[in-house]
Amino acid sequence: MLDDLDLINEEAAEELYERKSFKVDKGQEPMRIDKWVQGRIEGATRSKVQKGIDAGFLTVNGQVVKSNYKIKPGDEILMMSLINPEHTELRPENIPLNIVYEDDAVMVLNKPPNMVVHPGVGNFTGTLLNGVAYHFLQQNPNLDEESLPRFGLVHRIDKNTTGLIVLAKTGDAAAHLAKQFFNHTVNRKYVALVWGDVQEDSGTIEAHIARHRQHRKMFDAYPEGETGKHAITHYKVLERFNYVTLVECILETGRTHQIRVHMKHIGHTLFNDWEYGGDRILKGTIYTKYKQFVDNCFEMCPRCALHAQTLGFIHPVTKQPMHFESPLPEDMQSVIEKWRKYMQRKTEE
Repeated sequence: MLDDLDLINEEAAEELYERKSFKVDKGQEPMRIDKWVQGRIEGATRSKVQKGIDAGFLTVNGQVVKSNYKIKPGDEILMMSLINPEHTELRPENIPLNIVYEDDAVMVLNKPPNMVVHPGVGNFTGTLLNGVAYHFLQQNPNLDEESLPRFGLVHRIDKNTTGLIVLAKTGDAAAHLAKQFFNHTVNRKYVALVWGDVQEDSGTIEAHIARHRQHRKMFDAYPEGETGKHAITHYKVLERFNYVTLVECILETGRTHQIRVHMKHIGHTLFNDWEYGGDRILKGTIYTKYKQFVDNCFEMCPRCALHAQTLGFIHPVTKQPMHFESPLPEDMQSVIEKWRKYMQRKTEE
């Protein structure tokens, strides 16, 4: 929290921050808020706490305060808390970037499949952020992680998810964008191909998400709401192919593998999502002709069929709404067209 925008590991949530709330005890003596917070955050320094407070990462009774605010009994404190920080050396690398938009404050990229967003265990090089660091340093050789923590990373998407991601180019822009993600005011729409014929034309999935009890690299839905973190996904059917369905998903929260877990929870695992069992036939016959067709589809889209298509946010400097759309990548477009033709042939038979 209030720490720099440090890296988080590849299994961490899409959102880099979660909410932490405190209520000051009745017997608490008056104390500066920065000193009080520092005593409750392991490894926090006074200067980092003050930077976080100045950036608006903390409120008292719903109001932004200054570092010298004196806490009082009963004060309700809400702060942005960094999830799973991982301190990994960031090495700039000359990696081609698909830049959709760039100005002095922000950069929007279109991430390809099979690219990790940031360095972590097992992925120290070749990540999107390695390329971003190199790109930023070409523009400003004096830039470092003191002036722009982790080179502006404020959210992430999975390794095999394609699509839009925004990065900040200044510390102030990073703080502004981070708060938008924290407050769930960023507009994000994803397109996914899922197994099965989704019955309802639209719906909302509300189920907590936490690590799977048996498989620690996976996550699971806990609809009883006592385990994990609150998560909400809205979905809408875009096109039906009987055996698979093309859906649009809108995130209210950004939990780990949220769309993948939520769609599996309602019986519609993402197509070719090997971690969650989508890399085998889940709807339709297992006989040779159909099986060969599905195997060909897997080869055309050799990853989880998920694309971050829409990204909207308020520009941190101009305060104007920004909206970006990314067309479906070739692998997903090809496999969708293949299913479309397959269903046309079935209808004509």
